[in-house]
Amino acid sequence: MRWWDIAPVLELEHGLFPEDAWSPGMFWSELAHARGPRATRRYVVAESAGKIVGYAGLAAAGDLGDVQTIAVAPGRWGTGLGSRLLADLLRHATAFECDEVFLEVRVDNTRAQKLYERFGFEPVGFRRGYYQPGNVDALVMRLHLRPHTHGNTEGMLSDG
Repeated sequence: MRWWDIAPVLELEHGLFPEDAWSPGMFWSELAHARGPRATRRYVVAESAGKIVGYAGLAAAGDLGDVQTIAVAPGRWGTGLGSRLLADLLRHATAFECDEVFLEVRVDNTRAQKLYERFGFEPVGFRRGYYQPGNVDALVMRLHLRPHTHGNTEGMLSDG
């Protein structure tokens, strides 16, 4: 995703999420962290016939990743586009050296929840009233990308 994609992304965003759509400033802020050697974001768009039909974004901080957004135009639902977008984000989470990836999804968005479950995300909690102004709860989900190795001494060298 580049700055010139923001206007068409916002059009799709407002169509899909009329109550809690991101603002232009939110996308600009995220894209500001998506380039250069210190990039901590990955934002992508999917196009068909010159029109944006999907987009997704990931933020990384330390060993944690967070799926910030993922959206697919209704005419593309069921085509695997959401899976391809999510797979791209997870590849980049690995490149960012994330051990885990989190996301929030509306409790009433079962289509998205099923997508995340297919990728191995598991529910870990709720955020009450997360989506405003509709006061809709979010289901928090987590995916372990790499096993935790803290405290694992197997295979370490000794000086004995």
